[in-house]
Amino acid sequence: MPGFGTLVDAAATIIGGLIGLTFGKRLTARYQETMLSACGLSIIFIGIGGVMAGMLGLKDGSFVAGGSVMLASSLVLGAFIGEAVNIEKHMTRFGEWLKAKTGSHGEEGFVSAFVNASLVVSIGAMAVLGPLNEGLYGDSSVLFAKSILDLILVLLMTLTHGKGCLFSFIPILIVQGLVTLLAGLIRPVMTAEAISALSLVGSVLIAALGINMVWDKHIRVSNLFPSVIVAVIWAFIAASF
Repeated sequence: MPGFGTLVDAAATIIGGLIGLTFGKRLTARYQETMLSACGLSIIFIGIGGVMAGMLGLKDGSFVAGGSVMLASSLVLGAFIGEAVNIEKHMTRFGEWLKAKTGSHGEEGFVSAFVNASLVVSIGAMAVLGPLNEGLYGDSSVLFAKSILDLILVLLMTLTHGKGCLFSFIPILIVQGLVTLLAGLIRPVMTAEAISALSLVGSVLIAALGINMVWDKHIRVSNLFPSVIVAVIWAFIAASF
């Protein structure tokens, strides 16, 4: 059934959030602080791993790096577009609306938790490749694998960030659902090179989220989101020459 893998992924995210919410209430501030750092470090190195996989290759027995021009250009142009549209502002408004509708007025970090968790589960090649495979070939295996990863990540984030992380299932349903429905139109654009470029830039954004968590920075990762679209367009145009 088209969309089944996305439903499983969304359900896994909810389960992870509920487990994290249940046990997070039992943790003292000291435990939460340390586990927040651990979660942030995990996300940083997941991002770094994706970056290294995308940039490093073997040539004549030596490691060589590639994709640096595409990466830098995509991030800079994507940042310009993201700031012009101010994606973070719109996500924050939606988070505030969710906070009000769910009676979470006492949750101080609800909005940032929702935004951060939403980005973690929505950025990356699996969030595109999974729905594409399901929409075109009825293959949900990538989304099933992603659901396990998302369950663990959202569980860990909810332990330290709170209730807002649980609602990251909403962008999963929207983004992956749309990709599944539009799979036939998207597939010609999502070549192997485009998937690789998306994964590389997406991994940088995931690492940036981890940096925000560990060092209490405020890199506006939401406003960098157009970078992944720019990377796909770059790869598509490059393949035409």
